[in-house]
Amino acid sequence: MDLVWLVPVAGALAVLFALWLARDVLSRDTGTPAMQDIAGMIFEGAMAFLRRQYGTIAVLALVVAALVGALVALVSEGVKAIVFEGNALEYGGQVIGPVEEGVLTGIAFLLGAAASALSGYIGMYISVRSNLRTAAAAQKSLRDAITVALRGGAVSGFLVVAMS
Repeated sequence: MDLVWLVPVAGALAVLFALWLARDVLSRDTGTPAMQDIAGMIFEGAMAFLRRQYGTIAVLALVVAALVGALVALVSEGVKAIVFEGNALEYGGQVIGPVEEGVLTGIAFLLGAAASALSGYIGMYISVRSNLRTAAAAQKSLRDAITVALRGGAVSGFLVVAMS
């Protein structure tokens, strides 16, 4: 049985579940105008922090991707085809050369970094937004507050696992 499909399907389901959780959290009551003002200031600070941090990380990711790609190109023999002959596994001719493998590895690194950054941004956005809704829910009941808080945190958890 071929299970290659399992990882992408599980990742897609985790992203869909995280989106459902985010939608649920964002549909909750936002509390009083005073609470909303404070939450707005917290949101602005969090987004400014992310812009600054992600700017630095983007430069670092580009440098590391170039280094990883160059190292792979230097030490690799390229990617060879895998051929099944009877019950034996054999290596066939070269499919891509070492330089192409290095470039593709660098691109894969950047795609992973971008997915990680996106999951971090969405997680921060929902976390900051869920703080206000958790405080508003706490005025009604502890159960509602815990539900909103856990769902808000679960968005980050599911996205990091699904997208990384």
